[in-house]
Amino acid sequence: MTTIDFRAEAEQLRDELVARRRDLHMHPELAFEEFRTSGIVADELTRLGMEVQRGVGQTGVIGILDGSQAGPTVLVRADMDALPIQEENDYAYASTVPGKMHACGHDGHTTIALGVAKLLSRRRDQLAGRVKFVFQPAEEVVGGAKAMIADGVLENPRPDVSVGLHLWNGMPLGQLGVADGPVMAGSSTFTLMVTGRGGHAASPQTTADPVVCAAQLIMAFQSIVSRNMNPLDSAVISVTQLQAGTAFNIIPQTVRMTGTIRTFRLEVRDMVDRRMHEISKAICEAMNCTAELKINHHVLPVTNDAEVSQRLRDVFRRYVGDNGLVTSERTMGSEDVGLFMDDIPGMYFFVGAEAPDRETYFGHHHPRFDFDEDALPLSVALLTAAVAEYILPG
Repeated sequence: MTTIDFRAEAEQLRDELVARRRDLHMHPELAFEEFRTSGIVADELTRLGMEVQRGVGQTGVIGILDGSQAGPTVLVRADMDALPIQEENDYAYASTVPGKMHACGHDGHTTIALGVAKLLSRRRDQLAGRVKFVFQPAEEVVGGAKAMIADGVLENPRPDVSVGLHLWNGMPLGQLGVADGPVMAGSSTFTLMVTGRGGHAASPQTTADPVVCAAQLIMAFQSIVSRNMNPLDSAVISVTQLQAGTAFNIIPQTVRMTGTIRTFRLEVRDMVDRRMHEISKAICEAMNCTAELKINHHVLPVTNDAEVSQRLRDVFRRYVGDNGLVTSERTMGSEDVGLFMDDIPGMYFFVGAEAPDRETYFGHHHPRFDFDEDALPLSVALLTAAVAEYILPG
């Protein structure tokens, strides 16, 4: 356990952090295209004297900071990719790449993790253990964590604990989301093809209308949440795309619908999966149609280990006080860091970064998303302190 306060050191990095974040923001790269970003990361980790692996999970980077004494291995993970969004902000540091934007804060996450690497590398001789810095590609398409795991990111050395953060512009600066248990939902996608018998729209009695069938399915899926689940659990079933028909006077042969499922617990996810299949089969049979439903489970819930979370809340309290610790903050948004944390006990926390001086709130994945850059030095101090709690004595 360490009692070192990293605020002053992190604040000394402010200009560097802001400059790096703005540079990354101006040059966004999509999933598995993070060549410039990963090059900057790898070069900086090399300059700090770390053992560096490039090309992990295609464009991911690993940096190993070894201490002078034996001890646990702490995994620090940051995501690097941007989104296919045309930025609408008019800042001097707005995206220079048409149709691409850092609209979720990953430019900040990468910057923060490099700041942590810098502060901890200064104390290499005092560390009892090691830090495994993991800079992950392709979070936004929920493929980067899986690719890095396939390339052995959780081995040689295997982490003992995992820590990470997400800048959260829905919370004010100085507040942290530090709940136990699931804090971000697992994510699944589904595709349902309803096949009926098409015909003339003026003679519906000669058809088996898949559009009417699909409408009943959409409403019936909502009953899973309201009538099959424990009210104390949470889930979202959203049909987001519906494709049918070619003309106003033709009842089509097929309807294709797609959507997403979000759950905090695997038992709930599996129940939703089962009920969607049962409902699809039963309603389609009743409407003289057939159903072909495919559900893919992509991302596990992000679940904070209770022991790790309690230990780190005690650390964070020194930086934001009791009033800054919000133990109720959760989101149905998903994050593939849950794949790392499935095997490695850890904590993933939210850092309030609500953009100041704005007239309207623009959330994550919005073309006018932004965050308060004052959150950068605070986040560096918090994440450094979290790692130090495990490997920096005194």
